[in-house]
Amino acid sequence: MQDGKHLILCIDDDPDIRFFLETVLTANGYAVALAASGEEGLKVYREVDPDLVIVDLMMEEVDAGTNFVKEVKALGGTTPMYMLSSIGDSLTLAADYSSLGLSGVLQKPIDSDRLLSLLSKKLG
Repeated sequence: MQDGKHLILCIDDDPDIRFFLETVLTANGYAVALAASGEEGLKVYREVDPDLVIVDLMMEEVDAGTNFVKEVKALGGTTPMYMLSSIGDSLTLAADYSSLGLSGVLQKPIDSDRLLSLLSKKLG
């Protein structure tokens, strides 16, 4: 929580995606922290202790998103994490995302209504 608002950490190397997420989330009452890489995301994660994380699957390296999730789990993190991917539905069907430590997968392009509904259910 930050200033009484749920804090969402959004990690994506695409500035347009970060801008979209920040715009949608802040307009709907969430506090937002941003990072442009898995490494930066891990630093921000440690600093802000977010209520939920949205992390891109493929950033500076193909597996940057999954490496971020593994690092957080190694730290003992229990924050709900959602993978953001252009192959979202395929990933959901092809892999057990929960075994990666994820709460779910969001597909690009992001459906803001679906995102907000998911956050409302997960965070209350």
